[in-house]
Amino acid sequence: MPRGIRDTGPGGVPPDDALARLLARAHRAVRAGEGPARALPPGTAGLFALDTLTLNALTPDGRPELLWADPPQGLGIALDTLQYTVGDGPTLEAARSGRAVTEPDLGMAAPDRWPLFLPATATTRARAVVALPLQVGDTTVAVLTGYRTTPGPLTPALHDALHQLARILLRALITHLTVPVNGTATDSGLRLYHAEIHQATGYLAAQLDIPLAQALLRLRAHAAANGPLTDLARAFLTRRLPPDTLQD
Repeated sequence: MPRGIRDTGPGGVPPDDALARLLARAHRAVRAGEGPARALPPGTAGLFALDTLTLNALTPDGRPELLWADPPQGLGIALDTLQYTVGDGPTLEAARSGRAVTEPDLGMAAPDRWPLFLPATATTRARAVVALPLQVGDTTVAVLTGYRTTPGPLTPALHDALHQLARILLRALITHLTVPVNGTATDSGLRLYHAEIHQATGYLAAQLDIPLAQALLRLRAHAAANGPLTDLARAFLTRRLPPDTLQD
C-alpha cells in the first residue's frame, strides 16, 4: 500500500500521477452520468495511502447508509457497521458537526471522544481515520471515510486529493441518489449494505407492534451485547430468532 504521495504505486506509477488520472477519470465518469460505484475502480483507497474507503449517505433522520466501499468487503464495512450499531465514531461525528474529522492514531485518542467506538476498534487492525462531510450549503448529505492500519496522518497533498474526491462524489450523489431506507436497489451501481437491517427493523416493528425507531434501537442494543448487527438482522429475517427475543 502506498505510504506517501511520492512512493511508487501499482505498476511503478508514482501515486501523484495515478491520483491525478483517477480524479480526472472519476470527474469525467460523473459528468457522463455514472454513479459513484462505477466511477471509481477497485484499489482507489490505496492511492490515498488508505487501506479502505467508505461512502455513507445520510437518511432524513441523520442515520448513515453505507453505499460504497473499497474494497467491497472487510475492515471498512465492519467499522462503519460498528458505528451504525453503537451510535458514535468518526463518520457520525463528521455527519453531525459538518467538519472534517481526523485521528492519526486511534490508540492515542481521548477515550471520551468516541466512548463506544474506540474500545471496539482496539480488537481490529484500524489505527487511523479521516472522515470528510459532503455538504450542500450547510447540510451534510454524506460522509467519505478512510481508514488506515498504520498510525499517522495523510500528507497535505493526499488530504487535498481526498477533498477533491469528496467533491466529485457529492456531485455524483446529487445526480443519482435519493437516499433509500427500504433496501430498494438504485441504477447507480450502489450497494445498500444495511438493507437487511432495514428489513428486519420493519419486520420486528410489525411483530412487536412498536415504532420503527424503537425496533431499531432494540436491534442495536441487542447487537452491542451479542454480535454484529447485520448477522442479528439476518437471524430475525430467517426466523432463527423469534421477535420476542427483543421484548423488554
